[in-house]
Amino acid sequence: MKDLRAIKGKYLLHQLIAEGEHETQDFKYAISDARKIARSISAFANNRGGRLLIGVKDNGVIAGVKNEEDIYVIEQAASMYCRPAQKLRFTAIKAEDGLVVIRADIDPCTARGVQAREPDGRWRAYYRVADENIMATPLMVKAWRHKSSGTPALITIGRSENLLLKLIADSQSVTFDEYVRHSHLSIEAATSAVVNLYSTDMIGFVYEAREFRIALCGE
Repeated sequence: MKDLRAIKGKYLLHQLIAEGEHETQDFKYAISDARKIARSISAFANNRGGRLLIGVKDNGVIAGVKNEEDIYVIEQAASMYCRPAQKLRFTAIKAEDGLVVIRADIDPCTARGVQAREPDGRWRAYYRVADENIMATPLMVKAWRHKSSGTPALITIGRSENLLLKLIADSQSVTFDEYVRHSHLSIEAATSAVVNLYSTDMIGFVYEAREFRIALCGE
């Protein structure tokens, strides 16, 4: 915090805290594990972006930042434990009694599929749902990366794609396993159909009943 000058903003800070934790906001009482912070960065970057309020407890009580190294740990999370590395914007905000809260803003990544490095060394992508960081499925990551690769979105709607669209029309949303089971397609063929339709914005992923499902965009 030595190089980050705190600004007055207690009223704005209270407004933000009053919103609670949600899809684009998370409270962090303290920063101790860069890997855990990397999950939050991944989740926000793969959705609409968001902000971390560091020095705020889960119940919204302002505790203030205790360690000036917190920003360094967050930067480490964004650069060393996120793939690709992410750049964050920091603002120090003065609250009551000389307490300071750090606001860290994470932009949405145009090329979704930002991954966080886990303690076991594996890389996993996360997605922000309400106030939770949910692990994205490998299918979602593949669809995201295909769409952002610059591959032309013009595709031919074949039997595999039509089967998926019919299943969605019949039940509003389906899991990938349900699609494979009902279509009798191979995993490879079913994956290709999902990726193709996702690239045209015809379908998307929704989180329902604690799992990601495939649905028509806008549904």
